[in-house]
Amino acid sequence: MSTKVNPDLQRERDKCTFNVTELINLIDGGEDKTAERKSREEMVLKEGLHIDDVPNEYLSHKEKYERAIKKSCGLFKLIRRLQEEDSAGMENYMAVLGGTLGSAILQDGSPLTLHYVMFIPTLMGQATVEQQAYWIGRAFNLDIIGTYAQTELGHGTFIRGLETTATYDPSTKEFVLHSPTLTSYKWWPGGLAHTANYCIVMAQLYSRGKCHGIHAFIVQLRDEETHMPLPGIKVGEIGAKLGMNGTNNGFLGFEKVRIPREHMLMKNSKILEDGTYQNAPSSKLTYGTMMFVRVVIVNDMCNYMAKAVTVATRYSAVRRQSQPKPNEPEPQILDYVTQQHKLLIGIASVHAFRLSADWIWTMYNNVTAELETGDMERLPELHALSCCLKAVTTADAADCVERCRLACGGHGYMQSSNLPIMYGLVTAACTYEGENTVLLLQTARYLVKAWQQAVGGNALTPTVAYIGRLSTGRRSPPWENTIEGIIHGFQRVAAGKIGLCVANIEKRQAAGMQYEDAWNMTSVQLASASESHCRAMVLSCYYEENEKLMKNVSPALRTVLLQLVDLYVVYWALQRVGDLLRFTSISERDIEQLQNWYEDLLTKLRPNAVGLVDAFDIRDEILHSTLGAWDGRVYERLMEEALKSPLNAQPVNDSFRKYLKPFMQGKL
Repeated sequence: MSTKVNPDLQRERDKCTFNVTELINLIDGGEDKTAERKSREEMVLKEGLHIDDVPNEYLSHKEKYERAIKKSCGLFKLIRRLQEEDSAGMENYMAVLGGTLGSAILQDGSPLTLHYVMFIPTLMGQATVEQQAYWIGRAFNLDIIGTYAQTELGHGTFIRGLETTATYDPSTKEFVLHSPTLTSYKWWPGGLAHTANYCIVMAQLYSRGKCHGIHAFIVQLRDEETHMPLPGIKVGEIGAKLGMNGTNNGFLGFEKVRIPREHMLMKNSKILEDGTYQNAPSSKLTYGTMMFVRVVIVNDMCNYMAKAVTVATRYSAVRRQSQPKPNEPEPQILDYVTQQHKLLIGIASVHAFRLSADWIWTMYNNVTAELETGDMERLPELHALSCCLKAVTTADAADCVERCRLACGGHGYMQSSNLPIMYGLVTAACTYEGENTVLLLQTARYLVKAWQQAVGGNALTPTVAYIGRLSTGRRSPPWENTIEGIIHGFQRVAAGKIGLCVANIEKRQAAGMQYEDAWNMTSVQLASASESHCRAMVLSCYYEENEKLMKNVSPALRTVLLQLVDLYVVYWALQRVGDLLRFTSISERDIEQLQNWYEDLLTKLRPNAVGLVDAFDIRDEILHSTLGAWDGRVYERLMEEALKSPLNAQPVNDSFRKYLKPFMQGKL
């Protein structure tokens, strides 16, 4: 970090009312965890893998991939060294690969990410003990590189509609994989195009003339020595995208490719040598990998949002603009309440989603442990929650990054701010691992069943227990303008929407409409009900989990953390005031009080804005932004970065003599 800090930014740090280091330790999970993270960052960054002579944005598409491969190999070489030095280093090197540290090196995505995030977890979740013994060791050592191919050109979130076939041939004890149509080609898997030599392929299993649905198969794509595609494998890259252009997303088609019977992952379902199919105890057991990735995505969104608000908040402390009062200096744009409104909710959202991510991660581990014993009772609840939480956090992260970009004015449009690149990364998450609207409708199916169970007098799982209390149709109690009152109000909104959806579906059925058509006609309301359910869950989780943290923090930090909770809850009350008016007894006077409460919170949090983003403790090398560096030297860094443009390498571009001068002289 530079020793010379912009004086405006330094003054912000001087007036912070809490100990920033205390909050850093709290976010990390303890002083020892902070020390461990900092040591890891220092060790990785001193390798210099994040340093580029030419910024990524000036490279061609092909060059971006080649740089991503070079950097990925350097990173994984470092990870392998970590493994050798620390036998218990799994968590350590996964932390190097993921989160903010990996993005410092691989700014536009890595072609090896799916190897660790999808390929290995699927092997761990769906392979037999014997299959794991053979494959996982090779995968961890990077003797092979894998990816995960599920989405096709014609089908994505609707998994049952996938067209790729795997037909068992008992005479040779092999599966024959085939892509019968263009739309059956696999499309999107990261690393598939030119990087992976193995792939887990999701395909329709056929045996003895019968289709048994989607199953997972390990398929070798390329020769392990030459890397040439094997016979019958049609593989390539899908082209440039809004973001993640280092990810090497690919397409994959099969022309009657044969693989051994043992290459079907058979932990749950099995094909015997004679072609007999043995079903899994539950088809839901295959959801494990997708739920794992959705939980990981929630954490990723926290990291991107933390980076975005750090950039925009520090810039807002340095940037001065306009002159509201004559003969007075231009104020910092952070002094404008509209700017505080844009940024402080982003800071609060990071804390809300971080605690929600920790909570659902604990739930995921508990449910996974229960699955190992054959207990699948809470699996539907986890599936419903992971669906809506992924949808809401990715949508909110995209809104947050874009809001931060706009908060930085024209400079936020510069790629050197890193905000456009972040936006490309977070918006991608709105569609991968389940398109958000479809995921909300997945959650809605669970909520409709929960409502019907509650009406029938049955007990409900913890995350939907409020539906049981509110499904009786009793009149709304008096509104309470408190945090608990707002959370109860959001639960009443969610329950009210779910109840209306059920009533509308039943009404349409009674009029002669089939259930599926009635569901489709009600789907806009169903998606809205799921979003409201998730909002209620996040508000409740943030409030309750934050209360648990309060026992071990200083009074100064406690005050600020409680203000952030209040800000987050009141913000969403104002954002959803129409729903509250419809389903609760909130009054116009209550809304006025909420608005005043919200503006008062902005004023109280304003002096701590920079301290709060400093507490995310994101190094400049990771932040990778001209606008958000620790020292606040915004204008110097913008100029330094501008001079790196290849167009500045010569004072007169060749196009002047070739095109511009002849045109200006009328000789073109």
